[in-house]
Amino acid sequence: MDDDMAAMVLDEAKEKMAKALDHVKADFGTVRTGRATPAIVEGLMIDYYGTATPLKSLASFNVPEARLLQIVPFDKGAMASIEKAISSSDLGINPSNDGQVIRLAFPPLTEERRRDMVKVVRQKAEDGRVQVRNLRRATRHELDQLEKDGELSSDEHERVAKALEKVTHDGVEAIDALLAHKEAELLDV
Repeated sequence: MDDDMAAMVLDEAKEKMAKALDHVKADFGTVRTGRATPAIVEGLMIDYYGTATPLKSLASFNVPEARLLQIVPFDKGAMASIEKAISSSDLGINPSNDGQVIRLAFPPLTEERRRDMVKVVRQKAEDGRVQVRNLRRATRHELDQLEKDGELSSDEHERVAKALEKVTHDGVEAIDALLAHKEAELLDV
């Protein structure tokens, strides 16, 4: 019974840490690098007939050039709302509209703006690391409680705690690798 309970707790921690890593990846995708990518605007909330709707539900995306993103709305009546949401967002890009397609031309980032983006990415990475460590702490408390209740032997507790440390370390390393890749992408001119 010790093994089953401990394995279940450890698997749950792994799953939650994987979700935290996915969240960090998604956050990194929203940071502009000077290249056009749909991830930058997919999550924008659009007022679609009185309902806040994510842009990815209202349009398809094309990237014909490295610095150009085309947004093709499924409903042409939503174009004005999409344009308004993009203009009022913090992207710093003015959309152009030809009646069929909304085009976003991404200007090259200045050196200062690149450095600011690196700071933002580092903060997002730190938030991810904190989330992983908080998951470790919660799992440790759960293991301690299982040992206290007599459902887990001290040897098994120690073994699972070591495995948990390894999973945590791997999660933090994965976040650091994502951060290094994103920083290189941001600083690449």
